[in-house]
Amino acid sequence: MRRDDNKAPAIASSPSFSFSGESSRAPARSESSRSTTDAGRGPHRGIRTSVDLVAAGRCHFSFLRLCSAASVSDAGDSSLLRTSIRRYEELWMPLIAELPLNEMIIPPLDVHWVWHCHCLNHVHYMNYCNSRFGKLIDRPPIFDEENEEYATERCREIWEIKYPGKPFDVICSSDEDVGMGSSDICNMVEKCKSLSVLFSDVFMSETVYLVAAKSRYQDFLHLLKQCTKESNVLQRLVPIADIHFIWLTHQSFPVGYAKDTKEMGELAHKIAGFYGPSATEEEIEETKKFWEEVYDEPYERPGMVIDPTVAIARQVFNWEMVAPAEDVNRVYKGLHARFLMEVGVFLKGEIQVKENPSQLFLRLKVLRCNRSLKLDKNISNVRSFGKWEKVWHLFCEFGTKGVLIESRYNNSGCSCIRQTKLIDTVSFTWHELARATNLVMVKNVGSIQGMVSATPPIQAPYLLKCVPDRVTDDGGAMVCDVVLRERAYRPQEGRWLTRTVLNHAGKECFVVRTRVGRGIWRRGAEIPNPVKWEERIIELHEGNWTYIGGSSMGYAPEKIIGTATPQKDNPKDKKVVWSLSTGDCLTIMWENKLQICLENETSKEKASLLEGRRLQYQPNQHHLSENNKRYKDEDSDYFTLIRPSLYKQEGKATALINLKLLALEFSPEEDAAVLILMCMALVRTLSEVRKEDLAGLLVRHRVQEMQVGLNDWGSILLPSTTTPHLQHWYFNASEVLASAEKINSTGASIKYAAAEGKEELYRQAILS
Repeated sequence: MRRDDNKAPAIASSPSFSFSGESSRAPARSESSRSTTDAGRGPHRGIRTSVDLVAAGRCHFSFLRLCSAASVSDAGDSSLLRTSIRRYEELWMPLIAELPLNEMIIPPLDVHWVWHCHCLNHVHYMNYCNSRFGKLIDRPPIFDEENEEYATERCREIWEIKYPGKPFDVICSSDEDVGMGSSDICNMVEKCKSLSVLFSDVFMSETVYLVAAKSRYQDFLHLLKQCTKESNVLQRLVPIADIHFIWLTHQSFPVGYAKDTKEMGELAHKIAGFYGPSATEEEIEETKKFWEEVYDEPYERPGMVIDPTVAIARQVFNWEMVAPAEDVNRVYKGLHARFLMEVGVFLKGEIQVKENPSQLFLRLKVLRCNRSLKLDKNISNVRSFGKWEKVWHLFCEFGTKGVLIESRYNNSGCSCIRQTKLIDTVSFTWHELARATNLVMVKNVGSIQGMVSATPPIQAPYLLKCVPDRVTDDGGAMVCDVVLRERAYRPQEGRWLTRTVLNHAGKECFVVRTRVGRGIWRRGAEIPNPVKWEERIIELHEGNWTYIGGSSMGYAPEKIIGTATPQKDNPKDKKVVWSLSTGDCLTIMWENKLQICLENETSKEKASLLEGRRLQYQPNQHHLSENNKRYKDEDSDYFTLIRPSLYKQEGKATALINLKLLALEFSPEEDAAVLILMCMALVRTLSEVRKEDLAGLLVRHRVQEMQVGLNDWGSILLPSTTTPHLQHWYFNASEVLASAEKINSTGASIKYAAAEGKEELYRQAILS
């Protein structure tokens, strides 16, 4: 059955975790959830901040990405760094010191980066300003793009008046013009160049995350007060990623930071922060323990870890360090975006049951998309969870709606026949979690407490696969008796191999057709004839089938969004060129080795399609050690699309294609139409070159797919499991993408209707 029982969030660009209204306003609390820290969070309300840390945090995140994209934060070129520092000290700081306090201007990007890095060392910056100018110089609180543009242009005007001989934008300079600059400031800038990597997680710019981070930062300041008052408490606290980010954001506004922390004294020696000595394992453990004692919640949670660079989420999501490109696929109404979120489930409390405790266990399930998921936790040997313990760690699609924790009792007493009795159950929905305090929700599961915490959902790569369908005619109608009767038995002209494109939830999104024959079929008189190579065009239709009278027969969608046309070739050249209507050109060469290039005729940008799973799609050592030979054999089925990148010498992988299964995973910046056409053109060409039906194109009937909602593609990821459906699909594609009906790729045992044309017609079109 092909229908969308697992529809993605209605707003593809921003899932339901986003909030409207004031950026600094905390989300409303759900009646069905409660924070674990209602009793402990009262004190932080007395620690107010004069800076809108939510809006400032969002701008801080964008600024780090901007500097990374412009290579300003890369201090690899020492002459450029010294030039920027000299411009900062000799030109910018004297200029800003002379201007009125309410002057809203922003310096050139290279100077702005140095200024930002200097502000993050609050003690040094404050002493520097007081010694040179007799006052603390603040950064203007500008939090929107329009005001940023105005402030930059206003600064350009003032700069050109103040320094007529000095360019505003400087990219390079002569060696003679480069001064040494302050070595202290140079060290600070060097230290800060890793900030864009440390804080590159996409969800960090989401309002709901920043609201929670601000609240936790205020709690962190409250703990620092206690550290000051109690001599027995550990000397330094270790900030976690979200707290660290907001702390640096707060420091980037020196006057507001100095005012807000005046009563607390200098914090630098109390926090194991960015500029000081690295935190020790003892300090990290003591901070976690201290936090849980005061606030009754785990310190580390999804999206809130000590070191994000080594977090498993970075491996699962494959985030880029630079700003994400726009989703170009929003124009396709039937193609819904996917959203992924990291979820952690914690337990705490004493286990109290009347039954035999040795037969007690907990089960985790999701509300939708993966009814087969049952993660059991045996708690027969555990009498209590004295502190919050993370029991389950998984990555879910937003379409799963939420999780369900069941408390169950094993009645059978036999391990081979498990009959269980449900004791208690409680559900946590993602919409409830979005409204809960600090992205945390706690409910009772029997006699113990269950806590669920998650990151805001972020857009994930698209997943599509092409499945066999019936042959169609020139008009897009299936070749069958149902259509003939509807057309008063007028013969259907033309023959096209057809594939239906399904998304991750099994919904029909596109129909792709390849022309193989012309003419009509009439019993005993006429049969369809093959077309020439240059006439074997590929058409891509957007939408789903229009079925006739409740049957499985019907018409392809009328809207054609792209075509791929083969150019007339010379067999001696060992080269095939496909022209795509999207303005791209696909070139396939195989003289010495297989080389595939995709070039856009307008932008002249070139991308390479390389055999195998490359870059982030490579199987890790754990998977290779399990079955090294199988992974190597399967690698020839995959092709990775590599585009050039300014930030990575090896380029960036934006799409992965399994040619045998006609399955695709691609980032939102890649056009689905281009990739589907490229995939079909590639399999057509290579099948002919190798004289082998590589993707089962000879199959010309509809294949029954797995039931929607039972085990939807990519709905759940468990990094630590060996179950194929809970891993990345490209580790076990044949199992994850298996159809309910076994496909005979040769089609030899299947008797097709004579009206479709002879078997030789299709073999000639595919293999010769």
